[in-house]
Amino acid sequence: MSNHGGRRTARRIATGLGVVAAGSLILPPGIAHADPEPTREDVEAKLDELNEQASAIVEEYNQAKEDYDAAEKKLEELENQVGDEEDRYNELREQVAQFASAAYQGGDLGAATTALSVDNPEDILNQSADIGYLSESQRAALEEFAGSSERLIQLKEEAETAFEESKDKKDELEEKKQEVEEAIEEQEELLAQFPGSDPTGDSDSAGGATGGSYTGSASGNARSALDFAYAQLGKPYVYGAAGPDNFDCSGLTMRAWGAAGVSLPRTSQAQAGAGQQVSRDALQPGDLVFFYSGLTHVGIYAGNNQMVHAPRTGKNVEVVSLAGYWDSEFQMAIRP
Repeated sequence: MSNHGGRRTARRIATGLGVVAAGSLILPPGIAHADPEPTREDVEAKLDELNEQASAIVEEYNQAKEDYDAAEKKLEELENQVGDEEDRYNELREQVAQFASAAYQGGDLGAATTALSVDNPEDILNQSADIGYLSESQRAALEEFAGSSERLIQLKEEAETAFEESKDKKDELEEKKQEVEEAIEEQEELLAQFPGSDPTGDSDSAGGATGGSYTGSASGNARSALDFAYAQLGKPYVYGAAGPDNFDCSGLTMRAWGAAGVSLPRTSQAQAGAGQQVSRDALQPGDLVFFYSGLTHVGIYAGNNQMVHAPRTGKNVEVVSLAGYWDSEFQMAIRP
């Protein structure tokens, strides 16, 4: 991400501080009051709010990307179908030309003129009753010609509609990305004020190491999912990413359970409906745990009151305690 926004913000902050300082010099004592400096608690509360907002935006981004990919795939399929229809269309057009040529050579000039002067195949078919030279097979070819033309037109209209839908989704994606980037910039600025502060809890994967091994009690599919998740420890969070080098929260859980042979939807909100719901006190390693009121963040319970997750921009896949911050944001859990 560019640092230009950060520098602009720094200049705005510096300018604002200068105005406050100047005002305190020229106003009489007791009148000028600078805004109180935010406390660590104020900044952490704001950061919590931004984290939740960013999680919601990422969910919207992922859903919009899912919709865009589906529309793009549909468009490609329709374009392929249109290509097939065009080939058949041109083949049948050549056959009609041959019919007309045969009619001309056979002396049926009126029939040939009719066939050559009509642009719409359906019109040819409607007038074909007057073209006595046509055999049954030729009539069948004309009918197929007319039907192919209609299908071609319909497919082109569907392809155009799909294209417009995919364009709208692309525009929506750009807007969502901009919203995320702005939220991320503000998060970074807040974090820079208190570099040692982390309201989301201490990470067991701190230190920049990449990869790890799960040593808990999970077995079967849950073990496979946790083995995969732990192998990603230290990899950066990137919104919209689902591996292999970066992950967002639902991208990590989807890939982890995918490694266990279990297919999960792309978004955390959809994943919340992809299994049996379990209570907080009945959690087992491998369960998916969801946070925030919109279920916009998800991790994998690892046992011993810990989870592995991809937290947010600026951090890496990590193992954290479910006490404190995450316990306060816990909403539900499922067993895939």
